[in-house]
Amino acid sequence: MAIEKVLVIDDEVIMRNFLVEALKRKGIDAVGAETGEKGLKILQDDHFDMVITDMKMPGITGMEVLKKVKEISPGTLVLVITAFGTIENAVDAMQAGAFHYLIKPFSIESLMANIEKANQLVVLVEENQYLREQNVGSSPSKRVIAESPIMKQILQDIEKVSKSHASVFINGETGTGKEVIAHLIHYSSPRVNNPFIKVNCAAVPESLVESEFFGHEKGAFTGANAKRLGRFELANGGSLLLDEVTEIPQNLQAKLLRVTQEQEFERVGGSKPIKVDVRLISTSNRDIKESLASKVLREDLYYRLNVVPISLPPLRERREDIIPLAEYFIERSCQENHLPKKKLTAEAQKLLLHYPWPGNIRELANVIERAIVMDQDKSIHSEHLHLDGNRAKAAITGKTLQQLEKEHIIDTLQAHQNRTEAAETLGITVKALRDKLQQYDLS
Repeated sequence: MAIEKVLVIDDEVIMRNFLVEALKRKGIDAVGAETGEKGLKILQDDHFDMVITDMKMPGITGMEVLKKVKEISPGTLVLVITAFGTIENAVDAMQAGAFHYLIKPFSIESLMANIEKANQLVVLVEENQYLREQNVGSSPSKRVIAESPIMKQILQDIEKVSKSHASVFINGETGTGKEVIAHLIHYSSPRVNNPFIKVNCAAVPESLVESEFFGHEKGAFTGANAKRLGRFELANGGSLLLDEVTEIPQNLQAKLLRVTQEQEFERVGGSKPIKVDVRLISTSNRDIKESLASKVLREDLYYRLNVVPISLPPLRERREDIIPLAEYFIERSCQENHLPKKKLTAEAQKLLLHYPWPGNIRELANVIERAIVMDQDKSIHSEHLHLDGNRAKAAITGKTLQQLEKEHIIDTLQAHQNRTEAAETLGITVKALRDKLQQYDLS
C-alpha cells in the first residue's frame, strides 16, 4: 500500500477522532491535528503520504492548508472534506491541486475507496517516473525472429512457461536477446496488463542497490528527501526483470532470497513489512557453474530464481536466423531513417552467414544500421558491412582464424631471415612465436 501515513486536520473533535481511528483500523498510521497551524507544523517535521483536511476551520482554512502542503511536500496528496454549502470551495480546491473531496456525511467505505484510488495514483506516478528514466514504453517493440529449430523450440517453451507464475532464469552470451525474451514472457502471460519493471543490476551503484530494489523512507540516508517506491513495489502484480542478476552484491543476495521465499520486504529505513506479488525473470551472461563455484552467486538464491531455465544460443549456432534478422533490421532502420528499403546482395548474405558474430544479435543490428546510414547504394554489398577484418576474411574464404593465422606466420617467416625479425614483425615475442610454430607443427 502506498498510502501508509495520513495527517487528519479538523477542528471538530468527533470527526477528527473518527477518521484517525478508522484509518488505524485499516492498518494506516494516522495522526490528528485540531488546527491548520498545528497540522502544518507536524507536516514540516515528518513525512505524510496524504493530508485529509476540513475546508472550513478557524484560523488557517482548508484551502490555505492545501496550498501550504503543496509547498512543503509536493508529493503528498490532499483529500478535502466539505459540507454541501461549501462544495464550490471543494471544486476550487481540486483546481488548486487537491486529490479529491468528500462531502459530509460520508461512510468508511467511501473514505477507503478514496484511499484506494490514491494508492493507484501514487503507484502510477512512480511507474511513469520509472518509465521516463528508463526511456521505455509500456509494451515491447521488439520481435523475436525464429527460423532455426533451436529457437522454435525455445518459443514453444516460452509459450508454456508464460502461462505460469514460475520464476525464469535466462542465460546467454551478451547480445543474444535475453531482454527481448523476458519481454515476450511477460507480455504473453496473465500479468500482461500489469507492470513490467526492469532493474539493471550491473548499472546500479552498490550503495543504492537496496534502495532501487526495495525503496526507502524519507530520511533513510543522506539525500533521501522523500519516500520512494522500489522496483519490487512498482512491479506488484506484474513482472520484475533482474537484468545481469549475477552482479548483485553478496550482502543484498540474502535479502533478495527472503523476498523470493516470502514475497515480503521492508523499505530502507522502514520497519513495516510490505507484501507483493511479483513474477521474477532473471538474466545473466556469465558461466553459471563458474559463478556458483566462485560464490559470485548464492546457490540457494540461484535455485529460487532458476525454476524454469532458458538458455539462449549464440547467433553462430542459429545461422538460419541470420538473414531473417538482418532483413528485419534493414526494414526497421530504413523506416527510422526515412530511407527506401534496401536489399542484401548474395555476397553480403554469404558474408553474414559465415561471420562468427562474437557480439551476436546486437552486433548484427549495429552492422546493418551502419550500412544503412553510411552507404547510399540501393543494395547492401559485402564491403558496406564493415566487419572485423580477420573474421570477415575468414568468413569470405571459408577458412578458420587459425588457418589464416598459420598462413600469415608462414608468409612472415619466408619474408625474414630469422625468427627474431619475424616475431618483431608479427608483434609477438620469440617465445610466443616458438609456441605458435609448435602449435601448428611448423617447428
